[in-house]
Amino acid sequence: MSAKKYQSANSLLYDRACKVMPGGVAHELRYKKPYPIYVHEAKGCFKWDSDHRRYIDYKMGSASQMLGHCHPDVIEAIVRQARYTPFTSDCTAHEVEWAEMLCALYPCADQVRFTASGTEATMLAVRVGRAFSKRSKVLRIDGHYHGWHDHLLKGSKPGMMGAPSLGVPLEIQNLTVVVPANIELIADALSDPEIGTVILEASGANYGSIPLPDYFLQALRELTIKFGQVLIFDEIITGFRWSPGGRQARDNVVPDLTSLAKILTGGLPGGALVGKKALMRYLDPGETIDGMSPPISHKGTFNAAPFIAAGAIAALKHLRTGKPQARADAAAERLRSGLRKLFDQEEIEGAVYGESSTFHIYFGPCQNGSVEGLSPSVIRGTSKSLIAALNRELAERGVNLMSHTSGVTSAAHDDEHIDQTLQVFEDVFKKIKQSGELAS
Repeated sequence: MSAKKYQSANSLLYDRACKVMPGGVAHELRYKKPYPIYVHEAKGCFKWDSDHRRYIDYKMGSASQMLGHCHPDVIEAIVRQARYTPFTSDCTAHEVEWAEMLCALYPCADQVRFTASGTEATMLAVRVGRAFSKRSKVLRIDGHYHGWHDHLLKGSKPGMMGAPSLGVPLEIQNLTVVVPANIELIADALSDPEIGTVILEASGANYGSIPLPDYFLQALRELTIKFGQVLIFDEIITGFRWSPGGRQARDNVVPDLTSLAKILTGGLPGGALVGKKALMRYLDPGETIDGMSPPISHKGTFNAAPFIAAGAIAALKHLRTGKPQARADAAAERLRSGLRKLFDQEEIEGAVYGESSTFHIYFGPCQNGSVEGLSPSVIRGTSKSLIAALNRELAERGVNLMSHTSGVTSAAHDDEHIDQTLQVFEDVFKKIKQSGELAS
């Protein structure tokens, strides 16, 4: 009697998933061929899939797990709150304490409105911007990502001047003006009297894979004041990562509104819009503005759910000190430095870069190991086959990136984890060079 051929648990789960879910996934970026990994446990900077393979994780919950997976204080707070009630759709003391912490950390945060996701936070930010400015058009930067809703999907794919999705009406797309991250071109665009709101990722596109010039945020703040637009910082990734008060606190550039999520919640589902009181009052149900009460309608069954708020408060008690960020930043710098040495050692043409606790890898011609001056389409233009080979070989050796050729570190990554990762990268670079996929 012949032995049964082994089939991985990941593969079996994917077969089942494809029968009941489009593409077998709940999020398009989780779609992988021949099948995705199915994670059943995560702790610190590690996660284990259903085949019991361990990964050093540089995805970290899509950059949400700043303290590391399953931080004991966060887990204890969630479990403790669940014993009382995870959710009743009422106000709680937790949401008040959570909002007070945000107002103390973020320069623009006079007040807070919680949402159920980061996408909802940017969607609400745009609604507030339009109501306050009384102008319908929104300017966004080419390639920046602000969630999957209709209002800001146009321009989210670099170089594509439309929405990268069916089902987004042209009438809505026409309300979005897409401009490259060029301050002169933006200045010209902002003279349009129909543009009342400007939004951007405070890091540059795709959490800094296409970085902004050093002067950019301050210059944009000055322009929006000059032309009277509402300025929104999308700090869904930079928030609590670049500093406890995000990039705005680190660089002392204060927007009118800021969208937050991910680390905001201690890595749990949820989001928030924070901003100046003159704008946030439009969300006050007790206000009447232009005959409308509340001026802006905003609901959301699970906004500030108590078990989410409890976990978030536990995480923020650590994050507000800045110590976890310093550990994560040091880990990322060690990784970036080591990868640059490997590029030199293996004579690979490209760049390794990133701010704070992020790292990005670019394969291709550039000047002095920098992506400065390259267009977004070039930076994001690494061949799909090279990306697939890199991620496949890394995963087989137990390293998991966040997206394409990028990742983030956390406070749980230490020198030993980074050095193990660098050894894996060295082995992978050698192998894919031998295959001809990666040219010197």
